[in-house]
Amino acid sequence: MTSASMTAKADGSFITRVRDALNKLPPTERKLGEFILDFPGDLSSYSASELAGLTGVSNATVTRFIRRLGYASYETARRHSRSGRSDGAALFLLKPMPGVAGSMAAHIQQGQDNISATFNQISGELIDEIAQAMAKARRVWFLGYRQNRNFAAYLRWQLNQVLDGPQVIPGPGETLGDYVADITDKDLLVVFALRRSVPLAANFARHASQAGTQVLYITDHFSKQPIPARWLLRCHTQAPGPLDNHAALMILCHLLATRVMEHAGARGRRRMVAIEAEHDALSEL
Repeated sequence: MTSASMTAKADGSFITRVRDALNKLPPTERKLGEFILDFPGDLSSYSASELAGLTGVSNATVTRFIRRLGYASYETARRHSRSGRSDGAALFLLKPMPGVAGSMAAHIQQGQDNISATFNQISGELIDEIAQAMAKARRVWFLGYRQNRNFAAYLRWQLNQVLDGPQVIPGPGETLGDYVADITDKDLLVVFALRRSVPLAANFARHASQAGTQVLYITDHFSKQPIPARWLLRCHTQAPGPLDNHAALMILCHLLATRVMEHAGARGRRRMVAIEAEHDALSEL
């Protein structure tokens, strides 16, 4: 293989390299590639000899295959595959499925473990401090991209009952820059940035914090990126399957919403009464 072709392949993720090479491979190497594509996250668990034995090919075939993908060694390929797993790509977390009963028990147990691990690090006093700040803020803003936007919208929906004008940003067709002039040092920004969040969320949180806005940054235990937020909360999201378990995160949202409602006091209650009156007037519910 030429150095030029090696360089071209070196730009892709592990799964992209295997997929792009598959139709050009000799039969024995294609067999190996198809096996890896079924469960790419498992590569980090096998030695080269074990992988050869599982697929019925020779060690030399494994070596040729790895080099054809642009890797200097099998260990380099394993590390690249492992990085995809830690980044949270669902494909890298796929495993052969157990029976239904075993799967249910594993998910329930993992959810309980995540809740315990998360709230061993988050005290009730800290939840109360954040809730008081939300209740006192001029406005609370919510930010999240990809799956995180759903969490931002959920917490905003709960708090809309007692807070004036909480908003998820950016709106359709908008950019975050559209809101820079609106967010002040009297506001509070809640950023959801769990796995595979785009860098823009962290950059905006940093910008807002430097401008004096109080920032609550909610992420997971995988994130190592330092964020200059007033509050940094990490939720454990491990799961026995390919999708993160968000049981701890939802309890965190529930606790925050409940405490904000309590701290919102008479102002919050008046808003709730007004909303209920409008539901009746409009025959919405």
